[in-house]
Amino acid sequence: MEETKNINGTPEQNETPEVQDTPESTENPESPETQEAQETPEERIEALEKEVAAHKDAYLRLMAEFDNYRKNTAKDKQALLKYGGEGVLKELLPVIDDFERALASLEKSDDIEGVKEGVNLIYQKFIGFLAKNKVTEIPAAAGDKFDDTVHEAITTFPAPTPDLKDKIIDCPTKGYKLDDKVIRFAKVVVGA
Repeated sequence: MEETKNINGTPEQNETPEVQDTPESTENPESPETQEAQETPEERIEALEKEVAAHKDAYLRLMAEFDNYRKNTAKDKQALLKYGGEGVLKELLPVIDDFERALASLEKSDDIEGVKEGVNLIYQKFIGFLAKNKVTEIPAAAGDKFDDTVHEAITTFPAPTPDLKDKIIDCPTKGYKLDDKVIRFAKVVVGA
């Protein structure tokens, strides 16, 4: 035990346990390098074979998991292609129902104005359906400039006036875009 003085100058005993060397503490544990050196070649080969087998098993499981993922993705993609338009088609069914009612009323009704009004309502409903699904009409009025990115010239016709040269004279078939993609070009007659 050591004797030291504290701040007041009075002796103080510092009790620190002394570490005694025991046979256990003096032995140096063998390092991993030493242990490996003591392994026989057969034991080392066996250990490496086990390690290779473990890696091979992990690899095979990973490959099987990836193959299952690939198959599931292909199945999901096929289902999306097959049933992707289901929601849009469901929205079209009421329009078809309205057309069927209009056709049935054509046979029974003598009121042509009422039938015209009904057909016009169905048309407006269908145009609303297209707008809801981001389908817009491509402008192609007489006198508009011909634009080959959205118009398809089905024929040229001598321009009735010089200012209609290279401009649209007529549009027999309307064109449509889905967002910014042309899904059908407007078929137009162009002045030559």
